[in-house]
Amino acid sequence: MTSVETGTFTAPLPCRYLLRTPPQPRDPLLILSLHGYGANPEDMLRLTALAVGEGHVIAALQGPFQHYLGATPGASSEVGYNWGVRQHHEDAILLHHEIVTTALERLTPRFSIPHARAVLAGFSQPVGLNYRFIGTYPDRAGAVIGICGGVPRDWEEDKYRPVEAPILHISRDADEFFPVETVNRFADRLRVHARDVEFHLLPGGHRFPSKARTIIQPWLQRVFAAATR
Repeated sequence: MTSVETGTFTAPLPCRYLLRTPPQPRDPLLILSLHGYGANPEDMLRLTALAVGEGHVIAALQGPFQHYLGATPGASSEVGYNWGVRQHHEDAILLHHEIVTTALERLTPRFSIPHARAVLAGFSQPVGLNYRFIGTYPDRAGAVIGICGGVPRDWEEDKYRPVEAPILHISRDADEFFPVETVNRFADRLRVHARDVEFHLLPGGHRFPSKARTIIQPWLQRVFAAATR
């Protein structure tokens, strides 16, 4: 009788990022910024720089998986990147953890920035992955910013550790993927493991909000001014 089995193995995977360095940084933050599904690090680097302001080191990580955008791929089709799909979710979580950890291990010593001054930021798809990361490795980043993303379904479980890193979560009131009744519970859910959670609900759909900088920059000043006292 013919049999069918599933086999697995690992292989090296090139991981890329774009790095923006201020000319003469003075006590900068390291911002690890992760784009949404189908997007790219170029756009995320630009949006992050506008949101966090000058003077910080920004690394925009590229999602490990790629796909053509549009219904009919061709030679001129644009390419988008993503962080995994539902069918292999556990593998995607582990790979995300490895990518973020490796980026931190490479960049924190290069710029003499401690993990306590590293900020893990994400838009849409990687927001939940970033929360899983900080809940698993709470000492590897000093703050987390989530924009237009979700909270993991299993966040309330004991497998996540207490999170001292402050969390800033920004949602939109007309998000096509996260209804208002869902996002209005995010702050309380995050506080199950995180001590310092700031939540904002802005008007608009599932897009990086142009007004994010008016929230993010004062929040960064508050968080890291407190951290240095």
